[in-house]
Amino acid sequence: MADKPLVLVTGANGFIGAWCVKTLLDRGAYRVRGTVRDPTSKRNEFLRALAGAAERLELVAADLNNDDGWDGAVAGCDFVLHVASPYVLTVRDAQRDLVDPAVNGTLRVLRAAAKVGCVKRVVLTSSVAAISDDFEAWRTHTYGESDWNAKSSLSRNPYFYSKTLAERAAHDFCKTQSPSFSLVVINPFEVMGPALDATAEPNTSIGKVLAPLAGQ
Repeated sequence: MADKPLVLVTGANGFIGAWCVKTLLDRGAYRVRGTVRDPTSKRNEFLRALAGAAERLELVAADLNNDDGWDGAVAGCDFVLHVASPYVLTVRDAQRDLVDPAVNGTLRVLRAAAKVGCVKRVVLTSSVAAISDDFEAWRTHTYGESDWNAKSSLSRNPYFYSKTLAERAAHDFCKTQSPSFSLVVINPFEVMGPALDATAEPNTSIGKVLAPLAGQ
């Protein structure tokens, strides 16, 4: 079992994180380590019930807002899928609730990956939000890697702003620090599908499906 590559998935009990964990386990070729805020929480039971989890899944504590645990979480890993990031569109304090965990959390993961030296690749889940928040331009402009969202701010689409700053921070880190791992960034628009955790409250994406069904 130790000969299988070890993949770290951050935010393993989140919507995208859980599907990453399941997909890796289903492939059968990987061991998986997932970060969650509290490995003992009952919220993680659905992960431990996944096929292959008993043999190849380990859950460890790590928080985007705290340095503790990240070095240990990344230690021994061949690959890192950095999925964890707050996805809420309405917050009381955009800096505290969106920007800080998105940017600082990304940098914590990258610093840990660079420090341990065994990571070959980091895959960052960014968003189309980092490319543009000009909804009208989306209809006519074909976007590429040189396009960046330059309009969002703490007061205008703060979620978009947090994803923009987090992705920029990742690219800047790799440019200035030249770590041994390669960085791959994925910019999805909307992520839809069934939730693996049937007990969880509907997340923002699922809420967009439920709203019209409820007449909203």
